Amino acid sequence: MDRDYYLSIIKNRMGERRYIHSVNVSKAAVKLAEIYGADVKKAELAGILHDSCKEIDKKLMLQIISNGGIILDDTQKHSSKLWHAIAGSVYVRDTLGINDDDIINSIRYHTSGRANMSILEKIIFTADFISEEREYDGVEIMRKKAYRDIDEAMLFGLEFTISNLARHNKLIHRDAVDCYNEILIKRKAV
Repeated sequence: MDRDYYLSIIKNRMGERRYIHSVNVSKAAVKLAEIYGADVKKAELAGILHDSCKEIDKKLMLQIISNGGIILDDTQKHSSKLWHAIAGSVYVRDTLGINDDDIINSIRYHTSGRANMSILEKIIFTADFISEEREYDGVEIMRKKAYRDIDEAMLFGLEFTISNLARHNKLIHRDAVDCYNEILIKRKAV
């Protein structure tokens, strides 16, 4: 992986704040990969690229998604906050030529989560929450959980996301609910 090459690509696709966030997510992903035994290079790359379509025009996001052969379900159609992750997964696959399904899925599901996430997918989801520039109520709790138990961190992040969406009368995609329920069931079975 040519880190500098991918950093130059994203630097041209986003503002300075988003670029710093992407670099920080990549750093957090590397730390988490080391803890949880995931491929460090994949974690670094997925972290760098996870928001590669975050700051492009919404019409262009939809075009990328459509060109990539993805048909949005009704919730996705009405949840534009999910589009950048879906478009990003298509962009890295079709434009950047990255053909690693784990990296592609880590980008696609870093916002919503989903059932049956790989460890890399969980790492990118979590790293997005704990990157060093993040400042929200509970971020330090999330960071502690992330370095102790990835599923505990996932639950905390999903609770945060789902309750925030519900509080603001926003749609909640079933992938987030499925992810949340799967982790809860798994933890109760232990």
